[in-house]
Amino acid sequence: MDYTFDITLKTRSLFHHILETLTLDKLNTKPEGFNNTIFWNIKHVVITQQLLTYRLSGLPVLVSEAEIEAFKKGTKSEGKATIEDLELLKSQLFTTLEKTKEDYQNGLFKKYIEYTVSTKSTLTTIDEALAFNSFHEGIHFGYILAMKRTL
Repeated sequence: MDYTFDITLKTRSLFHHILETLTLDKLNTKPEGFNNTIFWNIKHVVITQQLLTYRLSGLPVLVSEAEIEAFKKGTKSEGKATIEDLELLKSQLFTTLEKTKEDYQNGLFKKYIEYTVSTKSTLTTIDEALAFNSFHEGIHFGYILAMKRTL
């Protein structure tokens, strides 16, 4: 499982670099042909990871319910992210992943509620959820790279 966490950490580092190098205005821009902003895509992966791991394991999530409602699957960019939102997201990229790894290593993920994702794969264990999460974050990284080209 260390490999899965390592892949996710590397992807999160790439997201962090994007958050550090693009202006807040560019992070908040919804390019033509896209449904959401770069900020939304990065926040969405943090929220989704929490739902796939903690929520489906019956554990408390590490993000707020307001964040979940704004960035879960099926939502769209609403309003503009602030500098405070940006700083929180930059922190959450790593704190949520570090805590998930620690909780995984400590055996906190004992049960898992079966869940079928949009690709029609059914997740039945925390290990499957973590593997799928890496795939999901890679998809959004691809969207972000395409979005960057339009800015």
